[in-house]
Amino acid sequence: MGLTRTEIFTEEQNLLASLFKAMAHPARIAILQRIILSNTCICGDLVGELGLAQATISQHLKELKSAGLIQGTIEGVSVCYCINPKVWKLLENRLGEFLGSYKGTTECC
Repeated sequence: MGLTRTEIFTEEQNLLASLFKAMAHPARIAILQRIILSNTCICGDLVGELGLAQATISQHLKELKSAGLIQGTIEGVSVCYCINPKVWKLLENRLGEFLGSYKGTTECC
């Protein structure tokens, strides 16, 4: 049996790709920025602030949560979301290492 596409890459490469993929939409960036700006959990007030339908926001929240970038808790009929600090720190460190690996010393192009 052949390898799947992800099996030929390292765990690190797959992790970064999945986190980047989850962030690769302007609505998701806006959601993350709003959560970060509020510095608290967000409970359902994103529709009015972003101008997107509730179903659209829910889908984007689902993608961010599946990737582990945010976490949610149920409070009554509301689901409140906040940044997952453990995964956010991991992303910060790995992205810094990735971007820092380029030294800009090659003479090409």
